[in-house]
Amino acid sequence: MAKGAVAGTAVVACAAAAAAAAVGVAVVVSRRRRRTRDAEAGRRKKVADVIGELEQTLATPTPLLRGIADAMVEEMERGLRADPHAHAPLKMLISYVDNLPTGDEHGLFYALDLGGTNFRVLRVQLAGKEKRAVQQYEEVPIPPHLMVGTSTELFDFIAAELERFVETEGDDFHLPEGRHRELGFTFSFPVHQTSISSGTLVKWTKGFCINGTVGEDVVAELSSAMERQGLDMKVTALVNDTVGTLAGGIYADNDVVAAVILGTGTNAAYVEHVDAIPKWKGPLPRSGNMVINMEWGNFKSDKLPRSDYDIALDFESLNPGEQMYEKMISGMYLGEVVRRILLRLAHDASLFGDVVPPKLEKLFVLRTPDMSAMHHDTSHDLKHLGAKLKDILGVADTSLEARYITLHVCDKVAERGARLAAAGIYGILKKLGRDRAPSHGSPKQRTVVAIDGGLYEHYKKFSSRVEATLAELLGEAAASSVVVKMANDGSGIGAALLAASHSQYNVLG
Repeated sequence: MAKGAVAGTAVVACAAAAAAAAVGVAVVVSRRRRRTRDAEAGRRKKVADVIGELEQTLATPTPLLRGIADAMVEEMERGLRADPHAHAPLKMLISYVDNLPTGDEHGLFYALDLGGTNFRVLRVQLAGKEKRAVQQYEEVPIPPHLMVGTSTELFDFIAAELERFVETEGDDFHLPEGRHRELGFTFSFPVHQTSISSGTLVKWTKGFCINGTVGEDVVAELSSAMERQGLDMKVTALVNDTVGTLAGGIYADNDVVAAVILGTGTNAAYVEHVDAIPKWKGPLPRSGNMVINMEWGNFKSDKLPRSDYDIALDFESLNPGEQMYEKMISGMYLGEVVRRILLRLAHDASLFGDVVPPKLEKLFVLRTPDMSAMHHDTSHDLKHLGAKLKDILGVADTSLEARYITLHVCDKVAERGARLAAAGIYGILKKLGRDRAPSHGSPKQRTVVAIDGGLYEHYKKFSSRVEATLAELLGEAAASSVVVKMANDGSGIGAALLAASHSQYNVLG
């Protein structure tokens, strides 16, 4: 055979081999692509399954919300009948506030607001409806060692700061001759109240662990400290922050019937007729009314749409089985519910890639203010949401799909929380008979609900849904006479106003 022929045959053979190899590579590449496509399709199906299940378990259709409101009313009535020590989800605590501000009060009054790592001291000069209130306040951090020290050390520190604040009164504030200064004391810890100006501490919370105070009258503890300091001041009202918000709301608008806190925690208070409080054993108040502190965060009902995420959160919390409602609607927990859902998506559907971000495993790493910031991102590529995920979870490069899914999760959790909060408000209005339009020929009755708290104030998509859902539940005719108002810092001025309305002096102009 000629050399050319041999060479030609070799070339053909090589070409055939190369072609076969190319075909083999193409087949492998095709298979890999198919596997990748199949894997991606499987991943997307897992995402869709988790989201579909989420939407179903977090759904709050209107009939369900009406049922929750009815359950709230039932628990309210049960709590109003029950002994204060009975095991009832809603304690419906009697506040002993039977005299709410009218706007006619005159004089100088102080407030002390103790409920966390800082306390506030505030003074208010009341001058009736014409001039309303002039106020000043100061916030004081509590040294950490005093939060775990003794009762005497803590209250002596507070009394010393209060005296220092009194010394800066200035010319705008005038105490009539012959009068003691009077103080409203907002004490946002569990208390068994025994009168408008006395109550025994049930337990410390919020990082406080102080010996010798549980079971003691907190007003007596503060009064003794003021005496040791030589401060001539008398506590005339002991209130919690929600009752203070109600008082501040009524001072600003006489049509306020209830106050709601929607912040880190949640609670509600409202004005009830004494004849609707079977457990009230005291003399009939002149006003015929009494403010009830509901402690509604502990509301529970089989109707509440609890998901597996809620059940796990509750089980792993410091107070399992308690504060069920609060764990679904308050700022302390909304971000944590979102984190748990994103963790499931990361584990089951590789939402953030093949590796689950280690930070996503950390409890409460995603706070509700961060959730709000992500939820309010209106950029076309959700770049602000992506930056939050990078900062909080350490995910450097999230896909657009992952960002939109995260946005959707935030939306569903916020929507459920807001609608459940609205159902609670609707329940209060229903209990008061303010849930219906006036009958033909009856005068229109204006109803105002005062709301305070950072969640409601700053998370606009949450607050707008609360208001829209309340209107939906009321119906157009009834909703036209119901107003929801922001009550900024109602608890501080509210305590001072309650000191005035329960003053030992005649302070009405």
